[in-house]
Amino acid sequence: MITAALAVSSGDPSGVGPDIAIAAWLLREKMRLPAFFLLADPELIAARAALLGLKIPLEITAPEAAADAFAHALPIVALKNRQSNQPGVPLKRNAAGTIEAIEEAVALTLCARARAVVTCPIAKKPLYEAGFQYPGHTEFLAHLAGQHLGREVTPVMMLAGPLLRAVPVTIHIALSNVPAVLDTATILTVSRITALALKDQFGIANPRLAIAGLNPHAGEHGTMGMEDELVVRPAVETLRSEGIDVRGPLPADTMFHPAARATYDAAICMYHDQALIPAKTLGFDDSVNVTLGLPFVRTSPDHGTAFDIAGSGKAKPDSLIAALRLADELASHHAQQKHPAA
Repeated sequence: MITAALAVSSGDPSGVGPDIAIAAWLLREKMRLPAFFLLADPELIAARAALLGLKIPLEITAPEAAADAFAHALPIVALKNRQSNQPGVPLKRNAAGTIEAIEEAVALTLCARARAVVTCPIAKKPLYEAGFQYPGHTEFLAHLAGQHLGREVTPVMMLAGPLLRAVPVTIHIALSNVPAVLDTATILTVSRITALALKDQFGIANPRLAIAGLNPHAGEHGTMGMEDELVVRPAVETLRSEGIDVRGPLPADTMFHPAARATYDAAICMYHDQALIPAKTLGFDDSVNVTLGLPFVRTSPDHGTAFDIAGSGKAKPDSLIAALRLADELASHHAQQKHPAA
């Protein structure tokens, strides 16, 4: 029996999504990649391959047949919405196809016709111009998951690389707003979701969390700000009372050297750059954006649309390759949790 393939949404077609998907397929044997299919406009993919000077076989297929086709052709599950091949020029008229690809990837994964969702980068501006009402990819995925489950879903972003898994509690807000937004309840929610995902998707039986302080030296007992004592420490104590192996608040400047990283499975950080600077420093080309808290596995390359190099042949598929490999690994653990006897 052939295992279902990974569903890859092609992202904004004016960006590097098509480029890196084509490049990843060409490296499938050398990199021993899991089978995937691309949700895309087949004519656009053919045109992009031609622009890149690549002759690759494409096969329009059903999701169930993609794993079989993967060895000899790039499997494409065709979108209903056509898209224009204009690299570097984000277009409002391409938005419908971009959204359709994400919706279909999720739907196919939820009904087990695909193993996991891997998303290529999108650009918000053309989506907003077309009426897209979500702040970004993650929030839209949470909406789709919530529709499936019949309840609200809280998504959590993790940057996962070979040397570090880092989770920011607050994400795309100004640094000056972080102290006002950060609260104990949010730290608890993010940490609990992370601990559960480390068990269910990463296969870590007893996950260890390291929780960073907000202020320099984790506030140094209140002498450099009271947030660590009044907001972060209560979360740590509650998590510990729930049986979670957790330490903190810890000074962020000593959390990311090799000896420190060996003591935990994920770092819970208080703001965006506190998590992403060490994650990208330690794994710029092979870190993966993982969305935790969803009823399916979702990974994504840890970079944007790169409109400036789309169609040029300069885009590197490294992060997509890492995202495909991690999605395959997480999907295996996820399936074992759902069907322990399988």
